[in-house]
Amino acid sequence: MLEPPHDELSLFPLRTVLFPGMPLPLHIFEERYKCMIEDCVQQSKPFGVVLIQRGREVGGEAEPFPVGTSAVITKVTRLRENRLNILTVGYQRFRILSLLRDRPFLRGVIQILPPVQDEATKAYHLAKAVSQRLPAYVDLLAKMAKSELELSPLPEKPALLAFLTAILLQIRPVDKQALLAAETIPDMLALELCYLAREQRLLRAHIGIEYDLAEGAVPFSEN
Repeated sequence: MLEPPHDELSLFPLRTVLFPGMPLPLHIFEERYKCMIEDCVQQSKPFGVVLIQRGREVGGEAEPFPVGTSAVITKVTRLRENRLNILTVGYQRFRILSLLRDRPFLRGVIQILPPVQDEATKAYHLAKAVSQRLPAYVDLLAKMAKSELELSPLPEKPALLAFLTAILLQIRPVDKQALLAAETIPDMLALELCYLAREQRLLRAHIGIEYDLAEGAVPFSEN
């Protein structure tokens, strides 16, 4: 099998994990990232969004996790002081092979990860289990927010469902990073089932305590 070609990509370390198909608005105010975005716009190139593993998001240097997602710029709004508001959407997952620090912003030699394979029978079985759990999880989120959330019909393809679930899950960035770095769609779906079960338990417990407090009940006893 031929190895995917290597490429160089400008990198934007953030405290967020971007998935393919996920919209991501950004406010650009640091000079180095204004320069980076201008380069991307002029060359019609994406940049890479990577989760910070160590370091700071603003100023200084950040060490990113090795797997990220390229972001395609879909809209640029220019503001005062040359600041920018941009809209982006996640495109392809990639792995960083080496970091380049030859410019004010971080760059990397990267390898685009091959399209995820989701045709296996196992993927469809796991996707069915995720599609059964996801609506109940969204309902619990709506109760927590005291609002109404409407979930559109879920995609049938396991890969699309896996990425949608990863986007919807309200979990720690490091947990989302584990999903992004999953090698196969069955791996991602299996991990999402674990996260959904865990988060549903936590949400039910939290909602139950709020209900007890609203009713004047004491949720804990020392007896």
